[in-house]
Amino acid sequence: MYRLQYSPQAKKDAKKLANSGLKGKAEALLDVIANNPFCYPPPFEHLRGNLEEFVSRRINIQHRIVYKVLEEENIVMILRMWTHYE
Repeated sequence: MYRLQYSPQAKKDAKKLANSGLKGKAEALLDVIANNPFCYPPPFEHLRGNLEEFVSRRINIQHRIVYKVLEEENIVMILRMWTHYE
């Protein structure tokens, strides 16, 4: 099991998710990520460019969880949990 750590932005995003009714879906994904950040399904994708160290999983068509796995520390850093399209 991995320990989840949240960035300040992810903490803000969690409040938005709760207000939008997506909290349950996000929590289910976070449970999957905590157990095995690379398990499939649900699908995940490795990001490119300046976020190439990060992985994302979709909460819905617009919002996704973006995270980085620190294997040696057994930690998953949650970077974002809201859209990046705004």
